[in-house]
Order: sequence, then C-alpha cells, then structure tokens
Amino acid sequence: MIIVTGAAGFIGSCLIARLNELNFNYIIAVDDFSYPEKNKNLEGKQIKERVERTQLSSWLDANYREVEFFFHIGARTDTTEFDKSIFDELNVNYSKMVWQMCIDYQIPLVYASSAATYGLGECGYDDNEAELAKLKPLNPYGDSKNDFDIWALQQEEKPFFWAGLKFFNVYGPNEYHKGRMASVIWHAFNQITSNGSLRLFKSHKIDYADGEQMRDFIYVKDLIDVCVFLMEHRKNSGIYNLGTGIARSFNALGTSTFVAMNKPVQINYIDTPVDIRDTYQYFTEANMSKLRSIGYDEAFYTLEEGVKDYVQNYLMAGKYW
Repeated sequence: MIIVTGAAGFIGSCLIARLNELNFNYIIAVDDFSYPEKNKNLEGKQIKERVERTQLSSWLDANYREVEFFFHIGARTDTTEFDKSIFDELNVNYSKMVWQMCIDYQIPLVYASSAATYGLGECGYDDNEAELAKLKPLNPYGDSKNDFDIWALQQEEKPFFWAGLKFFNVYGPNEYHKGRMASVIWHAFNQITSNGSLRLFKSHKIDYADGEQMRDFIYVKDLIDVCVFLMEHRKNSGIYNLGTGIARSFNALGTSTFVAMNKPVQINYIDTPVDIRDTYQYFTEANMSKLRSIGYDEAFYTLEEGVKDYVQNYLMAGKYW
C-alpha cells in the first residue's frame, strides 16, 4: 500500500499512473477532492481508497500497518499567493505532521520540495544541505519549501529513509486544471492553437536576447521515474535537485512546440510585466551530480523529446496519463 498526497494534482496523478503501470494498485489517494476539473486526473486509475486531506492523520492511525511507502506531493504551489499563513498551514505544518507520522509508523518518505527555494540563484543551484539557510526565495511559496527543508534537516528524529526533491520546471500531462500556473508548454500549445503564434517575454538584460532566458525544464515522466527509483533504493536520505541538469531557452521550448504541432514558427515578444520584472529569473539549472552519485543513471528526455511526447500524445489528443 502506497500513500500519495496531492493525488488529484498534476504530479501526484502522474505518479499514480506510473505506479499502476508497475502493478502497484493499492494506492491511497489523499487530496482535497472538491475540484471536479482536478479529479479528472484520477479517472481510470487503480486506487484502493480516497482520503480527504484533513482526514489523513486519523486514517493512518487506523491503517498504518499496511502502508509501505509515502509520497508527499501535495502542496499549495501558487507563486502569486502572498498570504504566508496559507503556506504555513498547507506546506509547512502539514508536512511536519506527515514527517512525524512516518517516524511513528516507520514509513519511508519522499516529499516534494522546489527549485523556488533558490530564488534568483545568487547562491547557485547546488543541492548542498549546508547552504540552505543562505538561500533567498522570491515568494512565500519558495519560503515555505525552504523552511520545511531546513526544519527536516534539523530534526534529531527522522524517518528511516527520506528524500526531499527540489523540482525544477516540470511540464507534462494532467496539468489541464492548473490555468495560469500550468507550464509554459501548456500555454504555448493553447496560444498556437488559437492564433498560430506564441508570445514570450522580452529580455530586459543586455546579456540575454529576447526569449533566450533559460530554465531547467524537466518532463514529468522523468521526475516520476526518479520517485520510483528512490522508493526502491531506500538509502542515502537527503535533499536532492530534480531537473535535467541542462538549461534550455524559452525560444527552444517555443520552437519545439511549433515543430511538435507541425506548424511554422512564429514567436513574438512582449514586455515582462513591471510587477515581476525585478524578480524574474533569467537562468536556472540543476546540479544533478548528487542524485547521480547515489546510482540514478537513467537518461532524461531532451526538451525536444519531452515536448513532442506531451504535445502529440496528450495535448493534441486531449488525453490524460
């Protein structure tokens, strides 16, 4: 039996899809199931039981003997939300509860952290646990993820195996419900479908051309494969980056989307909104040496490969994974 929080969300539902493919069908799906659009992500999946987020503690008290692994993927991920109390409740305190339950009931744990902890990257993008206190996230969401990472490392008691994964820019199927917070590929696909062109932000730095701002884009299928690897590995606890280790430009992303859709490339550039211009990231790239050092040696999808699979097999077909 495997618990997945955030089960109806983008990454959580993709994790369940992969687990089902591997014949793990005794899944306990934990989430707030009051959003019909999000619940579509779970249609057709093999799930033993759905547990409301607020009922997890009491459910686990009664059923812990059957649980073999815990994936804590659920979180409030809206980077435009600035009410710190929301993140304290859902991202920090809830995660502390999960952590303690995994200690009490001897359950191994993988949880979602975020590359948002790195802020503008003033300290680089190395998953060095000794440097966490120096990081400067740009918003309460990033703060909440870094706060929990720091707290976890400070604890004398820890689950017998645990890993926190700093997700970089994740894209892929099952993000239809996310709207503004969906990946750039999702937005690009919809813009190109609507009017045949794509708008990207201009550069406001002289050392970057328009559209040459760079991110470490990771396809959700790669991310899920790392989660499964850690479930089977169960040693070398710690905090790990999870990107591809190769930064790519928004121009490359846009071009890949046009190519996957078999449409001519037409990219226009608009000013970066003033309210985010000063904190806009021009470069992110995960140092992946730490994860590689513990034995993960699978190749990651290239941006072109990931976009092609996502666009042609999911977005164009209107399918879920």
